[in-house]
Amino acid sequence: MTISTNRNQQVQQLKELIADMDYAMLTTVDDDGSLHSRPMYFNGDIDAEGTLWFFTSASSHKVLEIEHRQQVNVNFSSPNQQRFISISATAELVKERQKIQARWKSELETWFPQGLDEPDIALLQVNIKRVDYWDDPSNFYAKSMSGLAQNK
Repeated sequence: MTISTNRNQQVQQLKELIADMDYAMLTTVDDDGSLHSRPMYFNGDIDAEGTLWFFTSASSHKVLEIEHRQQVNVNFSSPNQQRFISISATAELVKERQKIQARWKSELETWFPQGLDEPDIALLQVNIKRVDYWDDPSNFYAKSMSGLAQNK
């Protein structure tokens, strides 16, 4: 698949918007339809396709929620800079050892003390469908990047 120049620009813009943000709020949908949010460490891992990657425990409740309903929302914020990003996406669990090793960073040992030997370690692949963001204190309005959605 060839990535359009516009898409490349949007991915680069998103990388710049979230470059200095270490944490995001990941929202999933529980079995009863209620929303469930939790903070996730973000190690700056967004690939050229515009996919976000988060480390997780494969047996966590959020993974169970995602297996039932793939729709998620990821929010980043930097209130001091009046920058807020809301990402509508789908997520899926990835257990491929090679992908886990390629994305590993030592900072993750806080959550995975055994490092890559952690038996339950996995990745959440977050496939972006739409990005809304607010980043200008004088003109506080939403801008969207809906062209970021992949054709899957």
